[in-house]
Order: sequence, then structure tokens, then C-alpha cells
Amino acid sequence: MIMDREKLTAGAFAESIGVAQATISHILGPRNKYPSTEVILRLHQRYNDINLEWLLTGQGEMSNTPSDSDSSIESGFDYPLFAENSVNPSKETGPAENRKEIALETPVNATKEIVKQEIIYKERSPRKITEIRIFFDDNTYETFKPEK
Repeated sequence: MIMDREKLTAGAFAESIGVAQATISHILGPRNKYPSTEVILRLHQRYNDINLEWLLTGQGEMSNTPSDSDSSIESGFDYPLFAENSVNPSKETGPAENRKEIALETPVNATKEIVKQEIIYKERSPRKITEIRIFFDDNTYETFKPEK
């Protein structure tokens, strides 16, 4: 209804409220009937004359300004936002579901402990060869020892 009022295509409307065009396509399509809260808030920020209660619940007038409410009736926008219609019929038959929003806790940045690493090089006396053994495939071996 807002796109019709503003005479915008889905792409131009998506750009005007700062969402991806695919987001608007999903909302307009038959599967996803309701927009996310983020989309509603972006829409309300861009078009602040739109009644937020109407955006959230579909009840009341579309516009907060009285002059626009008369033009919305003339334009054929006198039905609620979430009304049943032939394009997007509701298949729900159960009771209405109320969802609670839970505030996120503010993240606590844990202080990182600074780790200092110290490398100590110890000098060793040079190693000396004391014995060499050679093993053969017939299970024998020879031992060689260097002369001192």
C-alpha cells in the first residue's frame, strides 16, 4: 500500500528504506505474509507519517496526518493492513499467538589477561657420537664406535 501511495517499484522501495530487494520480494510473495520488526522500523523511519500501530497490527489509519487518511480512502486503502485478501489468504485456523520480546543483556567485555612469554636459551656442551649401529635385512647388525 505504501509502495502504491509513493508510486515506487519493489526495488526503489527497498532502496528507500535501506533493505535488500529480496527482502521486499519475500514480503510481497505468497509465503512470507509479515515483515520483520527491523523492516517495519526502517519503513517507519523513512515514512514517519505512517501510523506505527497500523504497521505493527494493521489496525487504525495508515497515515498519522488527517489529510492523508481521506486520500487513502479515495485510493482504495480503507482496509486494514493484514486483512484477508485473494492475493494473500491466511491459512491459520488456530488461536492468535502472542510473542514476548526478550531484551538482550548488554555484553560484558571481559578484560583479557596479558600473557608474557619469556624464552631462555641454555647453551649445552656439544654432543658427541658414541656409537653407530647398522641393521641388515637378515636381522644382523654391526656396531661402530669412534676412536677416542
